[in-house]
Amino acid sequence: MSTLQDMADKLADDVLAAESELEDDRFFEKVSAVLLAASPTFQEAYMTSIRVRLAERRGRDFLAKALAAKRGEVEEEVVAAIDLGGSGH
Repeated sequence: MSTLQDMADKLADDVLAAESELEDDRFFEKVSAVLLAASPTFQEAYMTSIRVRLAERRGRDFLAKALAAKRGEVEEEVVAAIDLGGSGH
């Protein structure tokens, strides 16, 4: 992995970890705006890291809910949300 991507990954981890303390689940967007003004290349690497991490969270949440439903721990059926907005990677 490149130095650029390593740095973007580290920042993404730190920002997402800080969001609960900051009580702002969209704080990553504010950081993105700061980065865009300084380096569009770094901002894009950062946003890629953010999107991948948020996608993983959603995937893990879906998996946990599907397993809970299968095990009878919840009554509701789990349905995959499909986003056709075209913003995914």
